[in-house]
Amino acid sequence: MGDSSDSVSIDMETPSRSGKEYVVETCSGYVSVSVYGDQDKPALVTYPDLALNHISCFQGLFFCPEACSLLLHNFCIYHISPPGHELGAATVSPDDPLLSADDLADQIADVLNYFGLDAVMCMGVTAGAYILTLFAMKYRQRVLGLILISPLCNAPSWTEWLYNKVLSNLLYYYGMCGVVKELLLKRFFSKEARGSAQVPESDVVQACRRLLDERQGLNVWRFLEAMNGRRDISDGLRKLTLSLSNIRWRELSVSL
Repeated sequence: MGDSSDSVSIDMETPSRSGKEYVVETCSGYVSVSVYGDQDKPALVTYPDLALNHISCFQGLFFCPEACSLLLHNFCIYHISPPGHELGAATVSPDDPLLSADDLADQIADVLNYFGLDAVMCMGVTAGAYILTLFAMKYRQRVLGLILISPLCNAPSWTEWLYNKVLSNLLYYYGMCGVVKELLLKRFFSKEARGSAQVPESDVVQACRRLLDERQGLNVWRFLEAMNGRRDISDGLRKLTLSLSNIRWRELSVSL
C-alpha cells in the first residue's frame, strides 16, 4: 500500500477484467454473482436497478478503461444480480414464492458467507441502493460504506404505487413489450439522453434497449412487486449514516 499523502498515484498496470460467474444458493433461492478481480483484495458489492444487471446498469463506469482499472486495482468486485436478472436467465418458476425486499437483503448476507467475506463496500442504484441500504441496516457490522446512486429510502407514495401497479400489470400480462421498455428507459435516462424526433437517442440508451430485450417480463415483475411493497427506512438510514461515519477508513487498506 502506498504512503498516505495529499497526492494520488495510480498504478497504470491494467488488471484482468475477465469475470467468473457463480450461482449461489441462499435462504430464499439461487442468486447469480459475477466476480471480477483478485479475491484477496477488499470487496466491493454492487446491486443494479430494476430490470438491469451489472452490464446494463454499470456499463458507463466499468466499461471506462481508466475507472475500471482503478477499481480493479483496489477491489475485487462482486456483482449480484436480482433473481432472474442475470444474463440468459430463464423465467423464474411460478411455484417459487415472491420475495420481499428483506428477503433480497438477506440473500446478500448468504452471498458474503459463500465467498467468506466479512465486511464489504457496497454500491447500488435506485432499487439496488434500497436493497443494499436495507442490508446495511440489518447487518451493520458487515458494511464498511455505501455508495448510493439515486437511492430510495421512503415507502412508495400513492402516485408511485399506482404507477408501479400499471407497470406491474403490463409486465405480468404482456412481458417486456414496447410500452414497458419505454417506461423503463424513462426511469433510467434523462429526456436529452433518450433523444427526440430531431436528435437520435444516445448509444448507451440504444445498448440498454437491446439488453432489455433479454429480460424475462415475469422476473422483472417479481422484483418490482418487492420494491412496491417496500417499507420506509429513512430513520434507519440516518442512524446508519452516523454509524458508518465513525469507521476508520484506513482500515480498509485501499491504496490509490
